[in-house]
Amino acid sequence: MQRVEGKVCIVTGAASGIGSEDALLLASQGARVVLTDLNEQAGREVAAQIGSNALFIRHDIASESDWQQVIKTTLEHFGRLDVLVNNAAILVAGTIENTSLETWQKVQKINGDGYFLGCKYAIEAMKDSGGGSIVNMSSVAALGAMPMFCAYSASKGAVAAMTRSIALHCKQQGYRIRCNSVHPDGVNTPMTQALAGGQPIDQALLDQDPMNRMCAPRDIANVVLFLASDESHFVNGAELRVDNAQLISGI
Repeated sequence: MQRVEGKVCIVTGAASGIGSEDALLLASQGARVVLTDLNEQAGREVAAQIGSNALFIRHDIASESDWQQVIKTTLEHFGRLDVLVNNAAILVAGTIENTSLETWQKVQKINGDGYFLGCKYAIEAMKDSGGGSIVNMSSVAALGAMPMFCAYSASKGAVAAMTRSIALHCKQQGYRIRCNSVHPDGVNTPMTQALAGGQPIDQALLDQDPMNRMCAPRDIANVVLFLASDESHFVNGAELRVDNAQLISGI
């Protein structure tokens, strides 16, 4: 079943991890995909796996001019935009006491400003062409307390609040643009592996533990696919947790 047949999707941070899984799954379900990332070599390799229905663009999500160019190129190449997956982000460990202002500002600029710019220009492209779906990658850190990730938690909290604001704005304006946020706990990606010394983590071994807090990137991509598809046409302004009940466990 081609669940997103003919839709044009932008996926940021698509060179690895969740972003590459998003792009590959969306393409396998009929979408044409624009993959963006700063890692040009890896991004082009993922696009090559997809073939003619994929386009890679080098992209700094914190740059307004880069976002304008990504949207312009998408419309020129594929003719429309139906789905934006704001996925690219950075994860930096640090409590309120040992996080520098420089680190705080860098995290907010990429994780906050980058998503704001993506939403702003995606809405401009979608609103006159029948609507679309925006999927913002947030985190359970936006909903619960993670003291070791102060700046990251704040940035993802901003993403969650912005998502709700955008969803209601687009509804009130009659744009038929849905905006939802996805809130994983741990995800087995190079970004999280780097915090554990950079060694690969065996997902099959993790999944043997019912208390496991780290899912596979495909687990997130499956949720993104649902939100990108018309199956979720009445899901708007929602916060979808993918955390094996971690947030409500109290542990």
